[in-house]
Amino acid sequence: MAKYLDPKADVTFKKVFGEHKNLVISLLNALLPLEDGKKVETIEYLPSELVPRTPTSKNTIVDVRCEETGGRKFIVEMQMNWTADFRERVLFNASKAYVRQLDKSEKYNLLQPVYALNFVNKVFEPGMDGYYHYYRMVHAQDSGKVLEGLHLVFVELPKFKAKNLTEKKMQVLWLRFLTEIDENAKSAPAELLENPQTSQALEILEESAYSEAEMLDYDRYWDQVRRDKALMDDLEDAHAKLDEATAKLDAATAKLDATTAERDAAVEKLRQTVRNFKAMNLPSEQIAEATGIPLKQLEEF
Repeated sequence: MAKYLDPKADVTFKKVFGEHKNLVISLLNALLPLEDGKKVETIEYLPSELVPRTPTSKNTIVDVRCEETGGRKFIVEMQMNWTADFRERVLFNASKAYVRQLDKSEKYNLLQPVYALNFVNKVFEPGMDGYYHYYRMVHAQDSGKVLEGLHLVFVELPKFKAKNLTEKKMQVLWLRFLTEIDENAKSAPAELLENPQTSQALEILEESAYSEAEMLDYDRYWDQVRRDKALMDDLEDAHAKLDEATAKLDAATAKLDATTAERDAAVEKLRQTVRNFKAMNLPSEQIAEATGIPLKQLEEF
């Protein structure tokens, strides 16, 4: 019985999709919002590229970069822990790939679209039911008017459920491959074994196919993921405690403000009473006795 590794790890993800053109082409056609007749047929891999470092980034290397014959650029990434700046980092990296197409001597109409496909192993849109999030530049009033150029897709893997889906077959199969296969999988689903692309990907995931050095990289990757998650949990806990302390301070301040307002109102009422007594020409001794204000302080009122 085959023992599989988790395809979401850096070393396995790159081995499956960064070394086998037919598999990344299948993945792109299954997950990207491509128009009919514009499927990806051939690609060439581009060198891995450094991206901006962030405190909780798993590393600073884009997982898979490739270019279609004809010019369209594709960036594919697996992100285990969602961070607030990950979406901006994806936009930055896609924008950089778009701009770098053009030399000073070339024309803007030669620019080809850039597609960034990002798998995230954490729910980052809890208020939305769907797991597939597609961003592009559209007119604010007329969504039919689109500025071509950047296409950003984010897939929330934990939200994906294989049952009762209407998505196309290969999209479901690749998402099942990414969500159902790991070290604990006793066997692969029949649907994945029967499909040529996912069956090939499963063979690549067999632990026996990895060298000792690759297995060390695999283990180090998951150690880093766990450390990143612990750091993020600590940050979230610190933010929660700070929010709680801020709420208590705001409540105490509001209570103090209310108390101060009540005191000021009471003082003003007492001042008005003293003014009324003085308008009646009552002696100061009587006013002091009636109001409880010491005679020496009465003049202050």
